[in-house]
Amino acid sequence: MKVIKNYLYNTFYQIFILIVPLITTPYLARVLGPKGVGINSYTNSIIQYFILFGSIGVNLYGNRQVAFIRDNRTELTHTFYEIFLMRLVTIIFAYFCFVIFFFFLREYQIYYLAQSISIIAMAFDISWFFMGVEDFAITIFRNLIVKVLTLISIFIFVKSYDDLTTYILILSLSLLFGNITLFPSLQRYIGKAKLSELKIWRHLWPSLILFIPQIATQIYLVLNKTMLGLMVSVQASGYFDQSDKLVKVILAVATATGTVMLPHVANAFAKGKSEKTKKLLYESFSFVSAISIPMMFGLMAISSKFVPLFFTSKFTSVIPIMMIESVVIILIAWSNAIGTQFLLPTKQTKSYTLSVILGAIVNFIANVPLIIMFGAVGAAIATVLSELAVTIYQLIALRGQVVYKKLFRDFWKYFFAGIVMLFLVSYLNGALGKDWISLILEVLLGIFVYIIILILLRARILKKIGIIFKS
Repeated sequence: MKVIKNYLYNTFYQIFILIVPLITTPYLARVLGPKGVGINSYTNSIIQYFILFGSIGVNLYGNRQVAFIRDNRTELTHTFYEIFLMRLVTIIFAYFCFVIFFFFLREYQIYYLAQSISIIAMAFDISWFFMGVEDFAITIFRNLIVKVLTLISIFIFVKSYDDLTTYILILSLSLLFGNITLFPSLQRYIGKAKLSELKIWRHLWPSLILFIPQIATQIYLVLNKTMLGLMVSVQASGYFDQSDKLVKVILAVATATGTVMLPHVANAFAKGKSEKTKKLLYESFSFVSAISIPMMFGLMAISSKFVPLFFTSKFTSVIPIMMIESVVIILIAWSNAIGTQFLLPTKQTKSYTLSVILGAIVNFIANVPLIIMFGAVGAAIATVLSELAVTIYQLIALRGQVVYKKLFRDFWKYFFAGIVMLFLVSYLNGALGKDWISLILEVLLGIFVYIIILILLRARILKKIGIIFKS
């Protein structure tokens, strides 16, 4: 099955691009310390705003648009060049705005300058095209080599806090190089186009429509780190960022379905197969529930042992942050299944946009008092509240379109199995030693118990997985 193959490709890719910095995290925590990690987190959060405004929603729009017309080579050629050139212009404008911002800076100038290469790198990001034509293998294998080189470079050239600039440069340049390496593979799908035939700005408005929810999404994904850096300290921003990295790695497995399913559902919707799009939503929602619930409870259970082992005792402040933020694993998995995999490909952009705007508003309002009172822990609580608002709104937006009973079929089985796993792993966490072998044993036993309970409860998802492996 093409969708399953693409899911596995994309899951591998998403996990790998997050695991590369994750592998380096224990090392960097030791050589850069909380301050170095915090400076990188804070300055990068600022740069992300310039990247956001320069990208103007192209990743989502380009992915969907390519999926609509991928069977027409001529139209596909024109669409690619038009979207690519449009974003090239907007990225140039965004970098110009960064230059103005740079002249008003009073601290961290060298770090901002190194981070700014990431803005330029986004001008050459064409991964949206390959996702639209459902060719995920190219994106994976081209970037695999780049990421491995990045990993090696970090261990060779980053030895102390004084190498923080070098570390940021390695990350920024690897992003630029990785994006450029995708271009040779374009010739398989597109031909040449005359500049006079291109209508670059016809894509601006529809792209901007999808840009609005991306602004809101970025606000409640990055705003926490920015506000912590401004209101508390760069160290607090670093503590939250470390927790966020771990959660993102786990989320990559669940949300990988979104990138795969968007073009697939969009193509089915374009052909008028409305019942198929609903069926895909039911199956995807059940799947992400089945895998995200044990991930959420598992991370809660092992946080107190995992953090000191992974980050060192200097980062024990990350423990409560991670335990709270783990709740967003199930919430983002659900909102990804509903929003990215159903609302966007079926052109219900308004509902999707309103949901993420609501999440951004809740995040901003909750952040101020919660950060003042609880610091980075408060930012984690605000994150959970914002994701909860997004998910609830999107569920309401589905009324009249889906049967909620079908959507949440077998949810209680996943939840019950997850709770049992949580108590077992929590008990083992206190009973066993504080070492890696004990931690790995806890994780393996937790997974085993979760699967056994699903088998005993006869969860339908197991039958689906069995069919996939037999096909």
